[in-house]
This record gives sequence, structure tokens and C-alpha cells, in this order.
Amino acid sequence: MQSAVESSGAGRGWLVPAGTVIALVVLSLASVLVGVGHVDVAALLSGRADPDTLRLLLVSRVPRTAAIILSGMAITIAAVIMQMLFRNRFVEPTTAGTVEAASLGLVLVAILAPGLPILARMAAAASVALVATVLFLRLVERIPARSGLIVPLAGLMLGGVIQAVTVFLALRFDLLQSLATWTNGDFSGVLRGRYELLWIGFAVAAGAYWVADRFTVAGMGESFAANLGLDHRRIVATGLVIVSLVTSASVVTVGTIPFLGLIVANVGSLVMGDNLRRTLPWIAVSGAAFLLACDLAGRLIRHPYEIPVGTVAGVLGSALFLMLLLRPGTRLG
Repeated sequence: MQSAVESSGAGRGWLVPAGTVIALVVLSLASVLVGVGHVDVAALLSGRADPDTLRLLLVSRVPRTAAIILSGMAITIAAVIMQMLFRNRFVEPTTAGTVEAASLGLVLVAILAPGLPILARMAAAASVALVATVLFLRLVERIPARSGLIVPLAGLMLGGVIQAVTVFLALRFDLLQSLATWTNGDFSGVLRGRYELLWIGFAVAAGAYWVADRFTVAGMGESFAANLGLDHRRIVATGLVIVSLVTSASVVTVGTIPFLGLIVANVGSLVMGDNLRRTLPWIAVSGAAFLLACDLAGRLIRHPYEIPVGTVAGVLGSALFLMLLLRPGTRLG
């Protein structure tokens, strides 16, 4: 009888991952088919699709869907890593000053070396983001009473200061319009040849899976990691580099998408637990599915016009963030 119950429980344990994968497939197909330009599915399946339809799919729809999936997975993984390293469930790149620092890096490149290639811009943005994230880490270490709410609040304040500097520089050098474009999360301009940088961010984030166990141990504290013979500082440094590269790749390509990692990572942790080795793939798939849903909503609410996915994710994410914050028994660390 007991084994039957355990077997039933194990079976139910696959329902959430299986449902998430099915949702990702369905939303991906919808993302390819929904848009201003009509796609005749019957003609496509029968091989009688006209050249314009094929060009629309290959140049715009498929790259856009791929960019959303890559961004959703990478940003979510980066958020999970930050939450483990900072031991706080409300820390992610948009609540720690990392995204604002990446934007500052782009503005500095536009001022000092506007002719740099896209990879060099990403490297510059990642460098500034890494410096800001390390600064935030040092700031958190100096907070005497490290309340779970004080940590993200300090990150938001740091991000506000960095954003003020960024806006000042953009205003001073007539880059405000460019800054608004860079920081407004939007996939409508994604075309073939203009999103491939996200593969780098995704590859870096996917590499985190191979050291997921170390991040899990690091999340239990420096002393615990040292007792197991692990170099806590090296693990933290690795995690921060991954977060900086993923954030800069996302900001350079599609802009800022607020709350994505925070919401999906927390919901995934509530449903599947904190063992990154087991949960990281499903949390990444959930992040991609959530971002696809936000992008589809932005395309359909004012069809044929679009609402940027950053706006949709910001509205949904802020509401879910408050629900998580006010939820009885919420764990902050």
C-alpha cells in the first residue's frame, strides 16, 4: 500500500514539469503563428506556402520566438543563481542594480567608443554590471541587521543611483532616446541576424547547470561550503560572472524585462524545492513559457499594435511580486 502511494506521488511529481514543457511547446507554436502578417497553417503543412510566408517565418517569427525562449531561460537561471548566492528570494538582476549597470555600460560605450562591435559592447556592459553586482555584494555584507526585505531594498536604491547617473549622461550627450530604446524590453525588432548574441547568454547560463550543486551548497552559507571543502569565494565569483554576462546579453539585444526571474524563480522554488540540480531545467523552461505568454499578450491586447513585453511583464510581475511579498509564511532567505 505504501509503495503504491509513493509510486502515485512520484507520478504526480512529473505533472508540473510535463505541463510546463507542453505549455512551452503550445506557446512557441502560437508565437510563430500570431502576428500582423497572416500565416496559412494548412498551406504550410501541405507544403504549398507562398515564398512571402516562408520569408516571414524564417526572418521574423522563428527568430523572435527563439529570442524569447533564450532570454526567458537565461534570465531566470541568472535570477536563481543570484538568489542562492545572496540567500534572499527577492534578489535578481533588476533588484540588485545589475541591469541598470549594464545600461550604464552601454551609454559609456556610446559616448567613449561608439564604433565598437556588438560583442565588445556586450563585454563592456557585462564588465560594468559585474562591478555593480560585486559592489552590491559588499554592501549587503556590511548591512548589520540583514533583514530579508532590507537586502532587495538596498539593491533597488543602488539601482536607482546608477540609473540616475545613466540618465544624466544620456541627457548630457543627447542619448535619451537611445537609452529608452535599449532599456525597454521589446522583441518586435528581433530579426534573423540581430538576436544571435542571446545564444552566448544562454550557453553561459546553461553552463551553470554543471555546477548547480556548488551553487546549492554556497546558498547554505560560507561556513557550510568551507566545511565541505569548497572555495566559497570562487563559487560566488563564478555566479556573478554568469549573471553579468547573461544580463548584458539580454539588455544589449532586447532591453530590460523586469520581475521575470524573481517571479518564476520563486514560484518554481515553491513548487519544486531548492535543489538546483533537480529544479533548474524546469525553472528555466517556466521562465521561457512565462515570457512567451507575456509577449503573446502584448501582441493581442491592442492588435495589430504591440505592447512591449517589458511593460506586460512589469505589470504582471509587480502584481505577483506583491502577492508573494504579502503571502503568509513567505520565506525571504
